[in-house]
Amino acid sequence: MSSKPTRLGVRLLCYFGGFFIMTIGIALSVKSNLGVSPVSSIPYTMTCVWGIEMGKATILFHIVLVLLQILILRKKFEVKNLLQIPVGVVFGYFTTFCNFLASFAPTPENFVVRVLMILVSTVLVAIGIFFYVPADIMPLAGEGAMLAIAQTLHKPFSTIKICFDVSMVILSLVTCLICLHALGSVGLGTVIAAFLVGLVLKRITALFGVRRDKLLGLRPTVEP
Repeated sequence: MSSKPTRLGVRLLCYFGGFFIMTIGIALSVKSNLGVSPVSSIPYTMTCVWGIEMGKATILFHIVLVLLQILILRKKFEVKNLLQIPVGVVFGYFTTFCNFLASFAPTPENFVVRVLMILVSTVLVAIGIFFYVPADIMPLAGEGAMLAIAQTLHKPFSTIKICFDVSMVILSLVTCLICLHALGSVGLGTVIAAFLVGLVLKRITALFGVRRDKLLGLRPTVEP
């Protein structure tokens, strides 16, 4: 019997499991009240400024990013990438559910505890990416937008990701300062996440990447 159906099942488990782990990390960063990761800064800003529930804000943000891809790529846009919208809906509902679970935990007042929550959040986001990306099902709209920009400008994806993340943080910061006269979604946690997620992901991949790739039926890698 072919192992392809089994491999697909494993890939789907890693894909959606990775999403769920990421959203647990996002919920922890929100609960810490020290700022969220760059990729979550715009949805959380929408929550802070307009009162939109974060899961719904995440879905809206993904739709906007897909529209951005259409504008950038035009005729080069592939219809299959519209699947990023239902994927964004799933990610949004995961975000809502994890924030709901986090609401039952007491809000920490101790600064050290809040920093520890950010560190755990960073590790969880890295673990989520570790599983979700190699499953190679469909990128989230944020990564889809970055790929579209990289393809159009003929720039390395890593360069575009840095510029994209910085742009999202600046836009969030300016919006919160103008509308709330506060930092809002941007804070120490944002800086920590920006620096540490990639480093943690690299370390996790070095330790467990070969086992993950074997599980997924991929060629072994040691770095993301």
